Amino acid sequence: MIPRATYRLQFHEGFTFADAEAIVPYLDRLGISHIYASPITVAAPGSTHFYDVADPTRISPALGGEERFRSLVAALRARDMGVILDIVPNHMGVAGGANPWWNDVLRAGRDSAYAATFDIDWDGPIVLPVLGAPLSEALANGDLAVERDGDRWSVVAYGEHRFPIRDEDQATAPDLPLPDLLARQHYRLAWWRVANDELNWRRFFTINDLAGVRIEDPAVFDATHALYIRLIGERLIDGVRVDHVDGLADPIGYCRTLRERLGDAAWILVEKILAPADPQPGADWGLDGTSGYDFMEQVSLLIHDRAGVDALERTWSRLTGESADFAPEEFVARQDLLAWQFAGQLDRCVAAFSAIAPDGITTAMLRRAIERLLWVFPVYRTYGTGQAAPASDETIRRVAREQVAPLIPPGETAVVDMVLDWLAGTGPHAVEAGDAVRRFQQLSAPIAAKAVEDTAFYRYGRLLSRNDVGADAELLGVHPDTFHDLTRQRATAVPHAMLTTATHDHKRGEDARARLAVLSAMPDAWAEQADRWMRRSADAPVHPADRYMLFQSLLGAWPEQGPDDEFAERIKAWQRKALREAKLRSSWEGPDEGYEADAAALVDTLLDDPAFVTEMGAMVARIAPAALDNALVQLLLRMTLPGVPDCYQGTELIDLSLVDPDNRRPVDFTHRAGLLDGDELPPKMRLITDLLALRRAHPALFEQGDYAPAVATGLGFDHLLAFERRHGNETLRCAVRLHGYIAKPDDRFTFTNGAEVSAATILEDRAIWYDCINCN
Repeated sequence: MIPRATYRLQFHEGFTFADAEAIVPYLDRLGISHIYASPITVAAPGSTHFYDVADPTRISPALGGEERFRSLVAALRARDMGVILDIVPNHMGVAGGANPWWNDVLRAGRDSAYAATFDIDWDGPIVLPVLGAPLSEALANGDLAVERDGDRWSVVAYGEHRFPIRDEDQATAPDLPLPDLLARQHYRLAWWRVANDELNWRRFFTINDLAGVRIEDPAVFDATHALYIRLIGERLIDGVRVDHVDGLADPIGYCRTLRERLGDAAWILVEKILAPADPQPGADWGLDGTSGYDFMEQVSLLIHDRAGVDALERTWSRLTGESADFAPEEFVARQDLLAWQFAGQLDRCVAAFSAIAPDGITTAMLRRAIERLLWVFPVYRTYGTGQAAPASDETIRRVAREQVAPLIPPGETAVVDMVLDWLAGTGPHAVEAGDAVRRFQQLSAPIAAKAVEDTAFYRYGRLLSRNDVGADAELLGVHPDTFHDLTRQRATAVPHAMLTTATHDHKRGEDARARLAVLSAMPDAWAEQADRWMRRSADAPVHPADRYMLFQSLLGAWPEQGPDDEFAERIKAWQRKALREAKLRSSWEGPDEGYEADAAALVDTLLDDPAFVTEMGAMVARIAPAALDNALVQLLLRMTLPGVPDCYQGTELIDLSLVDPDNRRPVDFTHRAGLLDGDELPPKMRLITDLLALRRAHPALFEQGDYAPAVATGLGFDHLLAFERRHGNETLRCAVRLHGYIAKPDDRFTFTNGAEVSAATILEDRAIWYDCINCN
């Protein structure tokens, strides 16, 4: 069953199945057909997101357990609604002693029944980088001890972290010197700083609490997916969204197996960032599409005015002294991370290729080839297995070869070509190449993600609304014709993919981005205002780039009622995370608390300054009409284009959230439900209810209707967009104006049947228009 519309809910101990059941009537009235649930299996203690799965075989008791989940589903089914479930096959949470499988591996090593579950290189004891100091220092400080846990002995670190002692040492555990006891275990306790260099198991990105899972092993797949398969079989869920599919050894093979096990009726999506060279994963993968980051990027480009790019780049560079281009920031970030946070993973990748390389190809040559490819790799990853590769990988390899060419050391082009041949399944010793290719792919994906989204996006601030998950920050805007082309491609390949403009991963809320996008259409006025604020704050001991990005974040998130203490704390929390993710003047590994304190003091100074508060409020008010236009444009398109619209929790009202955890704050559903009983709904909520009512009444038009762009003519052709969707005798026509453009008398839309509509008439006093013909 294809959902009419989904509503994303973030489950945790503060929002359980009982809480979700209480709002089912509200979601039904809103027009939602399916709850899109964050992971619900047992997670690490105190988890606020549940992506740190500790036991994939059980629904979490902290959320209410299976009994309460069944009650939620019954409430949904009574209203002809359902559940789409977020699942996490790539990794499991291994912190806090809550994961019984990981604990068993630590206890029994390679003899554990779960040894094959985790992606471990069994070339020595499992490195556990959990200590606050080197092991010798931790022992000297008395940070480690042996304590009794029921009928077994465990190693305890800092009085809270517990590690099982192997069975062979249980009888002598209290008698052995602690260093000797530790040396006998299947793991090695280590200083947390060695993780980047010495970790011998795959982690999720750079998070030591999340261990990679070997989902490519059929037995591991069965063990970790038995619950989901049963839930599908019992019609307790209607589909799944697969988290971080690009982290898997063989994403395509996994997705095809998942489709086979869940059946044709299940709606299956994957979380995936699509670069320009990437193919759209669809039926050939066994999928219905992605979870919508591609749409989020395309609609963002549409509402930004590309004409403002030069002025915005000049302002950023002039006021901060930083590069006007994004590409150099990404390049340096990739180099930094590969040489530091992923050094150990790179070593193991190089070693795997070296093991199959022909004579004369040295390990050093391979390192130079691999690292340079990773500096410029145009997508998250390729999808070959070492013995074969999909045809779509050809374009990726060609683009990678072109981009790496200027970086190749003299005489070593053939080595790069050899690595690309291995990715194509045609390199020497291809039969043995699977492990090396997998290691490259499972390195290229996190390098791309961490370098761009979690590093360069916090260093480069031309316009922060273009720095979000799935975005290409080099681009500012796109012509409506290009948007039409991208929409038709998606409608052809994956007509039932998810469409979203807000997620649990977004850097700022959909309406904060819509507000900042207005600046692209008024770059000179913004430059004047930003220049005044930068001069006024020049005495603050805070880098100009950090100040400039702070002013943008304040503008994007500024509350309609003005700032208060809570807003100040939210901004400072964002700022602290931004500084540490940028890794320039502070970092998670080595925080500069003095600089962070100076930056936080600047926030307080600004928000305590009546003149600044008045100016910021005036700026927000000035762009408010255009910001609302942008918000309604992206909402109309999300609800009417081919695909399934998703509403992230709470975003039926204005969403000015910041990066997580700010975007996971509690939602006041009582207030929202009360609004539905009122006489006048807020603009976003009114548009959602109206369009979802239309989708409910005419499902075939939205599920099966084609997509036909209208031709825009007149002076505003590059600021106007319209289309129609047809099925049978029903036709939906939609039109929008962009970038604050006011339609002129000669601006017209010509639809596919030749009908002409005056843009100035239908968009005279509003940014959006729609009409459903024969939809009574």
